[in-house]
Amino acid sequence: MILKDGIELYHASYKVVEKIDLSLCADGKDFGKGFYVTTDYNQACRFLRSAIGKALKNHVENVDKNTGYISVFEYKNAADLNYYEFLTSDENWLHCIVSHRKRGMLSDEIKKWQDYDIIAGKIANDSTNQVLTAYMNGLYGLPGSKEADKSAIRLLLPEKLLNQICFRTEKAIERLQFKSYKTVRVEY
Repeated sequence: MILKDGIELYHASYKVVEKIDLSLCADGKDFGKGFYVTTDYNQACRFLRSAIGKALKNHVENVDKNTGYISVFEYKNAADLNYYEFLTSDENWLHCIVSHRKRGMLSDEIKKWQDYDIIAGKIANDSTNQVLTAYMNGLYGLPGSKEADKSAIRLLLPEKLLNQICFRTEKAIERLQFKSYKTVRVEY
């Protein structure tokens, strides 16, 4: 289980995030709309270029393209949360990501995840985007078919992927306590 009481979690952004506002979170992410963190500090640092790039693309004011921030949170466990963790990068994980990334694709699948406060599992990162795009475009066969699933999962090298945790509801966000932040110089 990724989430344990007292664990430190990291969020990469173009700004320090002390107070989480779910209304600012974008749709179309791997585990749905929500606030994403990881247990791996280095992974958060690698994500900074992407976070800064999106802010610049969206014309967010006062963004320094060479400075990012890792906000550090502590998780307080709660039994009343509806939590799901993908233990492996299997077809359920793949279908969850595809259904959230591409509206209308595997539409019955998205209903399975709508009631979860938190979803955790492997991250589909920049190195996996090509495979996911090819999968969604049917290059491995019909998305959702055993043939397409098997081909995509083999190419994703799931054993090498790190984790991500999506806090999807206010009830889940209440379990995150801001601790500190680190300023990180971003090199291009």
